[in-house]
Formats: sequence, C-alpha cells, structure tokens
Amino acid sequence: MSVLDHNAVDINPRISEAEPGDYIALLKPRVMSLVIFTALVGMAMAPGHFHPVLAITALLCIAVGAGASGALNMALEGDIDSKMSRTANRPIPRGRVTSGEAMAFGLTLSFFSVMTLGILVNWIAGALLAFTIFFYVVIYTMGLKRWTAQNIVIGGAAGALPPVVAWAAVTGTVDVEPLLLFAIIFFWTPPHFWALALFRSDDYARAGIPMLPNVAGPDATRLQILLYTIVLIAVAAAPWALGYFDAIYGVTSLVLGAGMLVLAINVYIRRERSQSLRATRKLFAFSILYLFVLFATLLLEVVVRALAPMVGGA
Repeated sequence: MSVLDHNAVDINPRISEAEPGDYIALLKPRVMSLVIFTALVGMAMAPGHFHPVLAITALLCIAVGAGASGALNMALEGDIDSKMSRTANRPIPRGRVTSGEAMAFGLTLSFFSVMTLGILVNWIAGALLAFTIFFYVVIYTMGLKRWTAQNIVIGGAAGALPPVVAWAAVTGTVDVEPLLLFAIIFFWTPPHFWALALFRSDDYARAGIPMLPNVAGPDATRLQILLYTIVLIAVAAAPWALGYFDAIYGVTSLVLGAGMLVLAINVYIRRERSQSLRATRKLFAFSILYLFVLFATLLLEVVVRALAPMVGGA
C-alpha cells in the first residue's frame, strides 16, 4: 500500500452498530439511579412549595446531567476501560460506540440539561449542575484519576453535589442542610471505592490508574478506610445532633454506622488474601446499602413531617 493510499480519506465511513441499549449504558444507569435518589432527598428536604412539574423537570435535568458525565467519562477512558475486566464490556471497548460518538452524546446532554434547568427552574441550580459535570469530567476524569492516589477523595465531590443542586432548584440558594448531605456522600465515597480498589487492584494496576492500594499499598488503604469510616459515622449523625432530624434518623445512622465500622475493622485486621477479599467485598456491598437506607430514612422523616398536620387535623 502506498503512502497516498494509507493517508487517503475513507470514502466508506464506519456505520455505527450502536443500539439504544449501548447509549443507555453510556449513561451509567446504576450511578444515575443513586444520583436521582440523593437529589430527591435534597429536594424533599428543601423548604417551601415546589410545583410538581418543576420538581420532575429538575430531577430529570440532574439525572441527564449525571448521565452526560458518565458518557463523557467513558469517551475519555476507552483506553482504560479496555484493560479492566470490570469495564471491558462497556460500549466503547466492545466497539459498539466510538469515543467521538460518546463525546458528542455527552456534550449534547450536558448542554441541554444545564440550559433546561437554568431556563425552566433557576440559574443557581443550572450553574451548580454545570459545575458538577465540569468537576467530574475535567477535574476528576482528565486530571485527578490518572495522576494522584487521592483521585477518589477529591473527585468524590462531584458525586456528592446532586442533593445541593436539587436544594438549589427549590430555593435558589444553598444552606446547611444540603451541605450536610454533601458531606455524608463525600466521606462515604473513599471507604466505598477503596474497598472496591482493594479487590480490584490488579485491574487498576493493569490500566495504570494510581489507586491508593497500588500506590501506598493495601495496609495503608485499610487504615484510610477505617479512618474515613469513623469520620463518616460522625458526619452522618450530624443532621440529628444539630436538630434537623429526629431520633429515628439518629438511631438509624448510628446502627448503620456501627455496621460500617465493624466491616471496616474487619477489612483492617484481615490481611490474608482470601479473607481480605471476602472482607472488602462485604464492606463494598454494605456501603451501598448503608447510603440507601440512610437517605431513605431522611426521606421518610420528611414525608412523615409533611403528613403530620393532615393527620392531626383529621
């Protein structure tokens, strides 16, 4: 083949084999579901009346913004995803979607989610959503993830912002309550993801990602998981201690925190490989349940408070 032939423009461009399911996968549906749920709690906690149509619009925009972040993340990490067993079946490594297609998809969703939220709801919420997408894609994906073992700690701020965006959608401001929700998710993120990194350390090493177990070692990671879990327990109890929520939430947060602490201690003391793998998998699985039940309890208390005047009046 001549140099001219090699550099010639392809007159038969690749026809995309992508199906709707491939584009749905780009949105990271499991992550999106968590975003929607935590945003719903932030919205429910916010004071004042919010029209149901605007509430649904705001939640959809936050969800689409989260999906856009996922698509842009995958567009930028196709090389990494192809080397990791956990992500090798994503649409880009499988050749179902190109990085360019995923990038265009993510940018389009980002633009419309931010603009729709800003125009139809308010620009404080729109700006916060734009910042969330920027932080996840530029600060975390393009900057932190490939260069520092603290990627999860700092990058966790992006995943912790949806309740703040939702609160701002209702009130047009930011207050202490949504910042407490932000802090809970922020301090939950390191023990959750470092547990994953411990039993997926070979994956991350193969992809060249400087996760804490590969940089500082498993023992240092176990200690960090334990320390962050202790801080998380205190932060999660703060909404009760500060008087924003009642004893039901306070007791629930302490019981769940005790479960997290026991599992974190188990991760810290189990150093033999097979025992360590079991311990980290249990912590990772429980951490998902922990956050769901904690936020479900917050939502339940909000609903009970809203219904109490009606029941009392009856």
